[in-house]
Parts: sequence; structure tokens; C-alpha cells
Amino acid sequence: MSAGDIFLWELLGTAVLVMLGTGVVANNVLRRTNGKGGGVLFVNTGWGFAVFTGASLAAPSGAHLNPAITLAFAVADKTAWADVPVYVLAQMLGGILGAVLCWATYKLQFDDHDEPAGTLGIFSTAPTIRNTAWNLVTEVLGTFVLVAFVLFSPTYKAGAGDVPTFGNSALGYAGVAFVVLVIGTSLGGPTGYAINPARDLGPRLAYAFVLPIKGKGAADWAYSWVPVAGPLVGAVLAALLYMAYPAA
Repeated sequence: MSAGDIFLWELLGTAVLVMLGTGVVANNVLRRTNGKGGGVLFVNTGWGFAVFTGASLAAPSGAHLNPAITLAFAVADKTAWADVPVYVLAQMLGGILGAVLCWATYKLQFDDHDEPAGTLGIFSTAPTIRNTAWNLVTEVLGTFVLVAFVLFSPTYKAGAGDVPTFGNSALGYAGVAFVVLVIGTSLGGPTGYAINPARDLGPRLAYAFVLPIKGKGAADWAYSWVPVAGPLVGAVLAALLYMAYPAA
């Protein structure tokens, strides 16, 4: 696949992922929406199936949609290092675009919201208790689970009569959606589970420099490196485990 094709599919998939993921948070948080107060399971489910939708659309490029996945695949020799910058650039721009599309969808609700200074949380993550080391650990662990699942999930094999066998391979991208859902439900409490630098930094950049939200707060740059570094470390650890014990 050409670099241009990789770029376009990753841009599209990541933009849709972020639009839908930040959209479910906006629906939960903004005061004049039909989903106001839907709760944490509402948000986690939305994010899980945002991943499913974005990944399904970006299947031609391998549907990385996440610099951590791309890095892990490169370390595990599943993606050429020369393609990594193309993937990551597309993912970051997709994150920015997805945030803009979310804002456009909820523009009237953002204008009407009574706490605009607190709207960063719609687009990017933040810890409930700020402790850099432990916040980093949380992001490393969550991303490790995600990337390990992706790397160790069996490739598709058909059974008798070409009937798909059940398991991770038969679930396809829906399997990843369920993993994202359980990570959010089980490990997302401390930091909001970025587990994807493009999903956090891209929308944070959009919030700071693009989105015209009146009265918006700061972008919390002091914390912004944690949801980037943590996922990258977790991804490398998962890739090293895969290289030591590759899936059959």
C-alpha cells in the first residue's frame, strides 16, 4: 500500500474514532443534550464502539488509528519503520479533525453550556488524583492490555465448510471494541484511559488552538505528556513480550 493510501485511511479512521468518542463524552457532559448524565458505562461503551467504527473504516491500512499500535507493530516487525511517520502524522491530524467535527456537531450545546472552562475533559483526559508516576503507570498498564490483545489475537482461520471459528479472530474489530470497553470500565477510573496518544494529544491541540469555545479553560499542558508517553511505553512492553513469545 502506498504512503498516500495509508495516510488517507488512517486519517479517516482516526477522525471518525475521535469524533464518535469525544461525541459520547459531549453528549454525557453538555447540559442540553439527549444523553446528559448518561454515566461512565455510557461513555465507555461509546468509546469502545467508536474504535470499532473507525477501525472498520480504516481496515485497508491495517486500522492502527493509534501511534502506540503503530510503534508496537514496528517493534514487532509487523510494520515497516519507514511507514511509521506516515501512520503517526495521519493519526494526529485525524485526532484534530475528529475533535473539530465533534465540536461542530455540538456547537449549539457548547455555546449554551454553563461551565465552558471545564470542557477540556470532553476532548482529552485528566487524572482524578494528580500523581505523575502513578498516572503514568495507569496509562502503561491500560495500553499494554490493548496492544497485547491486538498482537496475540489469533489470525482468522475458518473451520469446516469455511465457517468462521469463534474467538478473537471471529470477532475482528468488535473484539478490540470490547477490550477498550473493559479497559475503560476496569482501568479507566484514575486517568480516563487515553491509551492512544492521537486520541488525547490531537484533540488537546484542537481545543487549545482551533476550537472557538467561548470561555474555554487551559489545555493542561503540564499533564499532556503522560497520555503520550504512557501508551508508548506500554506498547513497547507488549511488543517485547510478543517477540519473546510470539503467537502461534
